[in-house]
Amino acid sequence: MLTIKELTKTVGQGTTPRMVRHYHEIGLLPQPSRSQGNYRLYDNADVQRLQQIVALKKQGFQLAHIRQILTTQPPTIEPLLDQLQHQYQAVLQQLIKLRQTATALEGIIGRDLACQSVQAEALAQLRQLAAEAETATAFTDGLWQQLDAAVPEHPEHFQEALARLLPDLSQRPEIEVDVISHLVLACGDVSLASFIRFSPDAIKAARETLSTRCTVVADVSAVNAALDQPRLKHLGCSWATLLDNPHVDSAADAEQQFWQDQNGHQRLESLINGTVWVVGYAPSVLMKLCAAIEEGVGQPALVIGLPIGFSHASAAKRRLAKLDIPYVTTENTFGGGLLAAVVLNRLAASLIEKPDCHCYLG
Repeated sequence: MLTIKELTKTVGQGTTPRMVRHYHEIGLLPQPSRSQGNYRLYDNADVQRLQQIVALKKQGFQLAHIRQILTTQPPTIEPLLDQLQHQYQAVLQQLIKLRQTATALEGIIGRDLACQSVQAEALAQLRQLAAEAETATAFTDGLWQQLDAAVPEHPEHFQEALARLLPDLSQRPEIEVDVISHLVLACGDVSLASFIRFSPDAIKAARETLSTRCTVVADVSAVNAALDQPRLKHLGCSWATLLDNPHVDSAADAEQQFWQDQNGHQRLESLINGTVWVVGYAPSVLMKLCAAIEEGVGQPALVIGLPIGFSHASAAKRRLAKLDIPYVTTENTFGGGLLAAVVLNRLAASLIEKPDCHCYLG
């Protein structure tokens, strides 16, 4: 049996005795047994329960929803889903407001030096805002017209803008920073930089493999078409498509074709060893690839896993990140064929442009 301090120490992750007592008060944790000295005592079941609560909190669930998830046996799915959908819509509205604010700030911060004379007066107006949260609504059409006045006079300087907008990437290898920068430019969302995940050996594996005339395998034709084939040809690499059907132009089509085509499953297994995989559409392709690796069917040299989707895709990416192979993926629903191709294209470009770069070994 554990005391309340021992319980929180065992579970960790920022839990405190005060939090545990609160969970007792709201019925999230059952009342514990007591010692002769009236101290709370906890067993392994309490440890597991508190671990579940902490895990669900980290996923963003509210305490009321966590209580319903953990106490209803079996869970009443419909009411719970209805509550969670309301929570999701509330969170989404917060994200929209924050995105509007971020967009307005990007419109100021991301402007290059050539626009600074025009910016000065607009920045002076910004100082009059009552609070940062009002930034998005405070930008009137007139203010944007003033800011945009200098835009037609010169091209946009993307690298200058990225230098101001990207988070601190100084601890990342130079090649990683290059890939991340191009991904942000490809999707227009700076927040993507915080969700890209490289395995520690991803860049090393990419450079070594692309130097050995490897085969690059795309999940669908659209991804293959977005690959920088001239650079791949320069490196002596070839390319192949798993679902070689030019009419597959969406994640939904790719999913359906892969599930219906058993030859696709067999072809996947035959293309695993020593190849670079670029998955940008079908979550099931990445899931099947992970399963084949786990079963020892083969070992790819690198997997770029960025399929599209809202549940299966995230699950497939989490599964990929647990494998002991080189990979590049995202932590959430960010993805798509263009982004997946951008990763491979920049890795190939860096090998050609900087063949002697060893930043990733530092």
